[in-house]
Amino acid sequence: MSTEGNPRFETTCWSVVLAAGGASDRAEEALATLCKTYWLPVYTFIRRWGHTPDDAADLTQGFFAELLRRQDLRSLDPARGRFRAFLLACCRNYLCKDRRHAAVRGPAPFSIDAADAERRYAIEPADTLTPEQIFDRRWALSILEAAFGTLRDDYGRSGKAVLFDRLAPTLAGEPLPGGSLAVAEALGMTEGAVQVAAHRLRKRYRDAILALIAETVDDPAQIDEELRDLLAALRSS
Repeated sequence: MSTEGNPRFETTCWSVVLAAGGASDRAEEALATLCKTYWLPVYTFIRRWGHTPDDAADLTQGFFAELLRRQDLRSLDPARGRFRAFLLACCRNYLCKDRRHAAVRGPAPFSIDAADAERRYAIEPADTLTPEQIFDRRWALSILEAAFGTLRDDYGRSGKAVLFDRLAPTLAGEPLPGGSLAVAEALGMTEGAVQVAAHRLRKRYRDAILALIAETVDDPAQIDEELRDLLAALRSS
């Protein structure tokens, strides 16, 4: 499966971090990008551990602030080759050290909209998932949301924002509102052209998901397995 076309780094974000051991500017930039993108799974994990919204927001920022300062990434064991597994293991260790009252040293690596974080946490299944399962579910949703945002921005830049908005429901497996003929008439396209455009959008969505997954694994051979885990996390809820 190809993940070419992502200009963010010459190689995947996580492989840059592992290769450089956090000692280079590129490694620091890659790790900061991954943390900023995937902080919400950590927040939901901490909340499910029983922390209050305010404590969870502080702990999340404190955790990432510490992670970004670490210089021991060279000693990572191979089992942590996936950024998802690495984050979860580090977060669990961080919480076990009982740092509920530890202040974030220096500026926080990114800001957290506590109200928005709590709103998104509130829609998670109330009691059916363990902290680890809810972490994986939110991780999966973060991947889907990021892929959706990438596509929306791409279509907007190419002057096709209206087309994207009309076809976007198909990305969630929903039918086109009013059917393909109604969409075709509204956009001045043929019904066949709408169907082709919807098919292309779904393919680009899958490619965007795979590209994002590729950024979080050290070995491209892990992409398919990580995709299976993503789908399983969504099905579990």
